[in-house]
This record gives sequence, C-alpha cells and structure tokens, in this order.
Amino acid sequence: MSTVTSPASVDRELAAIVGSGNVRRTDFEINGVVPAAVVYPGSADEVGAILHLANARDLVVAPAGGLTKQQIGCVPERIDILLSTTRLNKVEEYDPGDLTIAVQAGMPFAEMQRQLGEHQQWVPCDASSLEHATVGGLLATGAAGPLKSTFGHMRDFCIGIQFVTADGKVVKGGGRVVKNVAGYDLMKLLTGSYGSLAVITRANFKVFPSPRQTRTFACSFHSLEEALQFRTRLFQSPLTPMCMEIISPGASEYLRNQGTVRDPDHYSPEQPVSLPAVEWQIVLRATGSDNILGRYSRELGSAVTRMLEGTAEEEFWGWICHFEQSVLARHRNAMVLYTHLAIQNVGPALQAMQRVAPDYNMIPAAVGRAATGNLVLALMPLSVDPPSAMQYANCVSALRGMLPPGSSAEVAHCPTEAKPHFDVWGTTPTDVNMMRAVKRAIDPKNILNRGRFIV
Repeated sequence: MSTVTSPASVDRELAAIVGSGNVRRTDFEINGVVPAAVVYPGSADEVGAILHLANARDLVVAPAGGLTKQQIGCVPERIDILLSTTRLNKVEEYDPGDLTIAVQAGMPFAEMQRQLGEHQQWVPCDASSLEHATVGGLLATGAAGPLKSTFGHMRDFCIGIQFVTADGKVVKGGGRVVKNVAGYDLMKLLTGSYGSLAVITRANFKVFPSPRQTRTFACSFHSLEEALQFRTRLFQSPLTPMCMEIISPGASEYLRNQGTVRDPDHYSPEQPVSLPAVEWQIVLRATGSDNILGRYSRELGSAVTRMLEGTAEEEFWGWICHFEQSVLARHRNAMVLYTHLAIQNVGPALQAMQRVAPDYNMIPAAVGRAATGNLVLALMPLSVDPPSAMQYANCVSALRGMLPPGSSAEVAHCPTEAKPHFDVWGTTPTDVNMMRAVKRAIDPKNILNRGRFIV
C-alpha cells in the first residue's frame, strides 16, 4: 500500500471548515492507496470551502459516499483528501402529491426508498448495495440494476441537481418540478463521471407509484441460442416486463438462498427448490393486476419452469443485484467486467466470454439486462494460485477483441497489481477529446479523482 502525508497546516484548515471531529485518519484504501485524511462536510458550502482549499494547494480529492464503488477505476496517483458526503443525509423536500423529492447526496438510497414507501411510492432503481450506496454515489457511478430494462437510469428521473465544482463554486441545474426550463442537462453530464467533474451535494427526483404486486417467471433453455430466440419472441409480443435478465449456467451457483418458489402448474403449496445450474435462463419480472399476471402465465406457457412471488421473489432479485459481490466474496482474484452493447450484440458478447475463459484457465459466469446490453461478466481463475498480471491483461484484450464494433467492456474489479498492465476502462464510443475538454474546463488543475477515470 502507498500513502501520502497530510501537512498539519492542511489538517488545521480542514478542521476550521468542518470541525476537528470531522477530520480523521483512515486505513481504508482505494486500489492500494490510503487517503491522507478523511473529511466529513455538513453542507454544500463546507464542500465548497474544502474544494477551494484543495484547488489552491493542489491537493487531490476523492469524493466518496457509501464506499461501495471506490475500487472501480485505475490506481490513483495519490489521495490527499477523501471527501465523504455521509453527513449530507437529509430529505430536504418531499411532496407526495407532486411526485417529487429532493434529498442530500449522502443519504443512503435505501433510506430514501423507505420514506417514499410510506406513501406507496418509489424511485425505480435496484443497483447493488443500496443499504449503503448513497444517492450521489449512485448518480456519480452510473449504477443500475435489472429495473433499467424498463425504467431506464436514475438520470432519467433526476430532475434537478446541486454540485460543487473543483474551485469551490456551488452550482444548481434543473429544478424541483417535473417540467423544467430548457438548458444544459447537467444531470446527464455528471452521471457516470465517477466524481471526476464535481461533487454532487443534492439531487431532485420525480417519483412513481410503487407496484402493488409482482411475479417472476424463470424460463430455462439448453443453449444460449434457444434463450436468445426466446428473447426475440418476447420483443415481438405485447408483454412489457419490468425486468428481463439473462443468466448463464455458471452464474446460478451465485444465486442461492432464493427461498421458496411456486410450480407454474400447481400454484400451491410453496416448496424450497434450487434454480437449474446447467441451463441458460431468461427471467422476467412483471407487475399488474391478476389478469395481467395471468396473461404472462398463459403467453409464456411451457417455457416457464419456475414462478416466484413475495419474499422468495425479493430474495431472488436481491441475489441478481448482488451477483458480482457474491463472486468477489468467494473468489478474491476474480475479474468482473461491465459491458455496454447494442441489444443484438448480447449473444456475441456472451459467446466471446465462453470462448475466452478456458483459454486463460478461468470459469465464466454472467448475468445481465437481456433487453439493454448491460451485462455483468465474471471470470474466476481455476487455480488456487493467483494468475499473473499479464494473464488478466491478455484475457481482457482477447475478450474485447471478440466484441462486435461499437461495444465496450470496462473492468470493474480485478487484483490491483494487474491494473497498471491494461486500460481498465477500455474503448468508449464517447468522444474522449470532448470529455477531456469538459474536464479541463470544470477542473483545470485535475484535483478530482486524478488518474482514476477515463479523463
């Protein structure tokens, strides 16, 4: 591990901004780099004062929320200040009648969801680790889960944002009503920027009535080709499921403790079972009235091998959302990639994973959005001994080389020592020169997450 020394004068200046009790030391590391100090501001103005100080002293700042995504990205050059937003954890305004909510960025998403649930409302996001992940962190990392298939990304229902730029200015974009005036879409600019452009301090969302009842239909197939043909038929049908996941045979092992399921032909009683471990699966989650859910059962017909609802259903989708955490908990040397694909390229990407894995002595597993092209690919080394750094680099290169044009695959997790040997972010269809220009305009001294993101 490497660390840096924070001058006592900087500590005193930070303490003068946030109070001495809110400047601390830590042993938490980000890809092997330990921050010199952790600071906990209690307002947007305090965030501004911290960034103003850092900008003047050329101190590198890493914004942080619930610390659920900090290991993603390149190895940072150094971290002088870890700026935690966890004290910014209040609901600032909530009007159930207007279907809008404004919260500070450090609020855990699950807590916001609980407060919305008291009025049978929700923000449709099911990314992983929501008990700890903060609202600002989810926006900054562009995190999403199976619900993205229907509802899109959090940025699609973020209607206003407050953030602090690298020179300490507090800036607002959007507003607190669903219909805003025209202007720059700062919500989309900051979403997925991994804290490299600004520190998000507040976000406003439009909210939705929560589903009254849902049901999950698991369909099993002997091959990937059969699963994809079934997906094509679903696209052509009138069915509009909330979620449509594809699950590889190797992934089922990490989707355990699903609880109870219901046999589609004999809808009671409940009995504990395991999902198939050797077949490809397309899993749908639907919401609606009894008649609508009944139509799903009729139209899916014999393809359905299991149906879930209630606690069993919630547990199952929890395991889907936490797939990568389950992999990493069991295989500390595993490599996890996120893909960004056109819908028609889901099949070729999964085939590439299946072909590449054995060449590098790895076991493949995947889950992901069958209707959007966002897959989570996991490659677990067969050997107990950790592979060499170059083995990871060569494996990533081979996989990316097999992906169709316009596709990308970022390495979200792998051993830290392997990261310097390849580009963890990979190619991107985004205009990188424009991204660099935006970065220079907003953070000319490059103090925010220096060296960790694409630019």
